[in-house]
Amino acid sequence: MDREDKNLNASPEDAGQEGGGQRRGRRGGREGGPRKPPEERREQSEWEEKIIQVRRVTKVVKGGKKLSFRAVVAVGNGKGQVGIGVGKASEVISAIQKGVVDAKKSLVKVPLVGTTVPHQIMGRQGSSRIMLKPAAKGTGVIAGGAARAILELAGVGDILSKSLGSRAPLNVARATVDGLKNLRTFEEAARLRGITIKQMLA
Repeated sequence: MDREDKNLNASPEDAGQEGGGQRRGRRGGREGGPRKPPEERREQSEWEEKIIQVRRVTKVVKGGKKLSFRAVVAVGNGKGQVGIGVGKASEVISAIQKGVVDAKKSLVKVPLVGTTVPHQIMGRQGSSRIMLKPAAKGTGVIAGGAARAILELAGVGDILSKSLGSRAPLNVARATVDGLKNLRTFEEAARLRGITIKQMLA
């Protein structure tokens, strides 16, 4: 009874001060640690990911069928590095995570001349072929599907492309990476031939 009388006699302001003090103390304890500035958080997430394809696959086993998912994921930093990976798991999220890890293991360096590629090249994978051709500034990325995702993640801003043969997303993506991997700058080509750049361009 005494405790109830005290609560009745106490003013709402006192009750609010007591409750608010306790809440502020607990909240202050959680937020006490220093927070990282937004710039550092952005630097940590340098890599950008794009999901090219997610498919449900079945495997016939003893007693029935086993369902799983296959995710084709591309990873790039927009500065000349790009990779493609495949992940398989019983859940979509796990498959995507495995694909990202696989893509980071197979990164390739893309030589860029401004915002385009140095020369025309043909990338091949299986029955898929893709032609990559330099374009003038302001043209944009003329590509579609998996090829567009790979080129944008690599940091290519102006390019012409044409997919030939099979249009399977995984093969097209691998053909695009194959073409970008085999690109050579003028300096590298001149060094391999043992001549100067002026002699090569003459």
